[in-house]
Order: sequence, then structure tokens, then C-alpha cells
Amino acid sequence: MKFKKFIKTLSSSKPLLAVLIDPDKFNIKLIRLADKNKVSCFLVGGSELKTNNIAQVVEQIKKISKAAVILFPGDETQLTKNADGMLLLSLLSGRNPDYLIEKHITAAPLIKKLKLNYLSTAYLLIDGGKESATQKITKTKPLDPANVEYIKNTSIAGEQLGFKAIYLEAGSGAKNNVSERIVKQIKQNVSVPVIVGGGINTRAKAEKLIKAGANMIVVGNALEKNINLINDISKAFK
Repeated sequence: MKFKKFIKTLSSSKPLLAVLIDPDKFNIKLIRLADKNKVSCFLVGGSELKTNNIAQVVEQIKKISKAAVILFPGDETQLTKNADGMLLLSLLSGRNPDYLIEKHITAAPLIKKLKLNYLSTAYLLIDGGKESATQKITKTKPLDPANVEYIKNTSIAGEQLGFKAIYLEAGSGAKNNVSERIVKQIKQNVSVPVIVGGGINTRAKAEKLIKAGANMIVVGNALEKNINLINDISKAFK
């Protein structure tokens, strides 16, 4: 029920705030503070994890918050039935077949066995001015943010292929977040929700992306450095 409600809200005109939790850097104080600020959901996962504690982290979040807990898996090892659902990501910005389809084939029977709800999501890595963990792990190049036309067309292709959401990722701790111009162009050309993450570390940046039409803003690395930042960023959604 939580996942269905999340999907319905994601598709509405109301912008959502998601907090990305890296299990290796789990901070229970952040969960409590995010819940107090009524975040829409928690995304749990990472490009590469040192410890296999996904299930435990999901359970700990659920004990504190009623918000949806959604997997944001770097690979097939980051799955658990304890989550409300998952973003089923395909890296359309890259040309590594492992992250376009091969890992999905490996994960498919497990997702089916666990009866996990999922949202098929076209994942586009945009150059944020810093080599990201996603770039290192997937061995793919990010898209040039200056080539708005290509990013727009990739998003259109994602929708035409049947993906139910577009995720624009500048990378954890990016120097530059995805621009409002890119978000606007995509929103004008696709009908599926647009999620934006990476380098969003101020309320002003969140407000600009909301104004550009982003359906959901994802904040992670900035909150690992300063959990109190959630108090200010959350105001952009009220």
C-alpha cells in the first residue's frame, strides 16, 4: 500500500523530498530528523557497499518512520523483502550491457521470489563536475550537461521503451547539480515523473529544481555531512 501511494503521489503535481541512505553511513539521528521534517520517502542503497546490511537498515528506518522505504540498488545483492518497493534502474546514459540489462536478468528471479514492488526507471548519469561512484563502478561516462538535446532525447527514448520514471543523477557529492534547463526540457517532452539527485545541498537549489518541474528531489551526501541541512531544504516543499 505504501508503494502504491508513493507512485500515485510521485505522479501528482506535488513535489516530493526523498532522503538517500547509504547503508555504510547509516545515521539513526538523520532518520529521526528526516521523519520530523516529514520527508516523502527514504531511498536505501549505493553504488558499492562494504557491508551487506540492507535488510537491517530498512528495518531500523521502518521502526522510526512511516514514510515509504524504497530500495535504490547498486546491484542484485542489495535486495530485501522488508522494503516497500524498489526503483528498478537501467543506466540508459551508459553503454555497459551489465547495467543496461545483464544485472536485471540476474536480479529478475529474486525480485519475483521476494514479490518486490518496483518502478521501472531510466537512470541518466549527468556530469556533475566530479567523478562519481556510479561512473567508477559502471565504467561508463556521464552525459555532457551542455548537450541538453541529447539528454532530452535519451529521456524520450526511455519513456518510449516503457520506463515509468526518469532519474537524472549528477552523482553523490557532485560539484554541480542537474540544471533547471535540463529538467524543464525533459518535463516538456515526457509524461512520466522526473526524479533529480546529486549535488543538491541548499534550499535554493531545491526550489529552482521544483520550479523547473522536478517531481522528486533526492538529497543524500549533503545530509551525511550535515544532518541539520534537512531542516532548511524541507522548507522548499512546504
